[in-house]
Amino acid sequence: MDGLDYERECLARGYRAVAGVDEAGRGPLAGPVVCAAVILPTEEEKRIFGINDSKKLSAKKRELLAEQIKERALAFSVVEVDEHTVDEINILQATRLGMKRAVESLSVCADLVLVDGNMTLDLTVPQRSIVKGDALVCSIGAASILAKTYRDALMKRYDLEYPVYGFAKHMGYGTAEHIRAIREYGLCTIHRRTFAQKFSAEGEKSSSANT
Repeated sequence: MDGLDYERECLARGYRAVAGVDEAGRGPLAGPVVCAAVILPTEEEKRIFGINDSKKLSAKKRELLAEQIKERALAFSVVEVDEHTVDEINILQATRLGMKRAVESLSVCADLVLVDGNMTLDLTVPQRSIVKGDALVCSIGAASILAKTYRDALMKRYDLEYPVYGFAKHMGYGTAEHIRAIREYGLCTIHRRTFAQKFSAEGEKSSSANT
């Protein structure tokens, strides 16, 4: 997915700053959800080849593309919404909040926002939701890459702080290894209580008591 068809179509309709928005980390048991917004240049000579849904790329390829995106983008921003906020307002609303903040943090004001999935954001500028947008739209794919590489780096730093959980391997997702660690060591500061409590010894006792 190297074309900029969506962005160029929008430019032909009069828009001048088309931002793609995506997130990383909606599903994990620990850590923040990270949202990114990117406005890519549409000139052929500035095109970035190889952009795709971040999940379809190797870690090495993501890192290389992330550097190119940061160098060539007209504007980009990356925003964290921490695990405490996820617990307070739920993951859907936390993701919407992060995407909104990412758009509002751009150094160039977007006049159209392309959002991955079927999400609607609380923005005053026009927006379009595109299912599987991270694999169809370059600017959304670029946002997915920035969000993913940022979050992975963050979880590797958390791994140094909380080594018993293996965050550098699973990035906070609910793998068997992660769930075993929760059962053995309990929850740490960055766990999402609403996601992970049921896997802790305390949560399992509570569940048994209610059956």
